[in-house]
Amino acid sequence: GVFCVELTQPPSLVVKPQESFSISCRISESSYCINWIRQPAGKALEWLGVLCDGGGTDIKDSVKNKISFTQDTSKNTVFLQGKNFQTEDTAVYYCATESQ
Repeated sequence: GVFCVELTQPPSLVVKPQESFSISCRISESSYCINWIRQPAGKALEWLGVLCDGGGTDIKDSVKNKISFTQDTSKNTVFLQGKNFQTEDTAVYYCATESQ
């Protein structure tokens, strides 16, 4: 079957250092592990962490103080919540599912 993820976010998001924000990712099935990845301009992809439908999470040590994951299981939607972002956190953010 086809397994899709849909990342819902504005074309761009300007965040001040003290502001928090959230981006969401909707999944087409109720069993999932969603990875969050970012890519700064001209740089390589960087894995940030993963959230599974059972609540298991793993977050890269270097961003643990900046991001957290939550989910709304009734809507098959996961959220990346960010805070204390700095200029070096400017990037394109992606969600991606692991093949089952």
